[in-house]
Amino acid sequence: MISLCMDSAYKNLILGVYKDKELLAGVSIEAFKKQSETIFVELNRILEEAKLDYADIDRVVITDGPGSYTGIRIAMTIAKVLCTTMHKELYCISTMQLYAGKEPMANVILDARSKRAYVAHCENGKIIGQTTILNVEELDDFLNSCPGTLFGDGYLIGKETKQPDYLENFIELEDMYRKVDNIHALVPQYLKESDAYKV
Repeated sequence: MISLCMDSAYKNLILGVYKDKELLAGVSIEAFKKQSETIFVELNRILEEAKLDYADIDRVVITDGPGSYTGIRIAMTIAKVLCTTMHKELYCISTMQLYAGKEPMANVILDARSKRAYVAHCENGKIIGQTTILNVEELDDFLNSCPGTLFGDGYLIGKETKQPDYLENFIELEDMYRKVDNIHALVPQYLKESDAYKV
């Protein structure tokens, strides 16, 4: 099974090609607002490194949000085109799951701008409750009520965070993938009005 995993939903560009659970080639770089300029260059590079072609891919896995209005759509659009034209399977996970990985107890905070943040509590790869938006001043109360390792933008409240291993997390979360049955109907998971993303 050859899997192509892609994330462009937030600040990073993460691309990995796997044979079963083995990473053949990948890249994980900060590319905020530059994902669209970089993604095909890096995608072609890692496929060449893995000695594979697009036709060799059996399935595509992407994050479907929350995140940047434009960023989420970059990987999603590429995935839709690949899977539709080449008849490949498409799967999704949440951006928050990608950050938390299989950490037993984890909290993810991502800057949603305007002094707000996306937050989620995850346990062993599963989001417990719902991903939501909180004002920055509410974050300490959230963390106190849901203990766990912190990932993401802890700087919003002056806290250190653990750096995720995105490429490992993508394939370790395989049992959390959500299969997309209707590729054309897939839309990003936004938590606020789209105009707020257009920055």
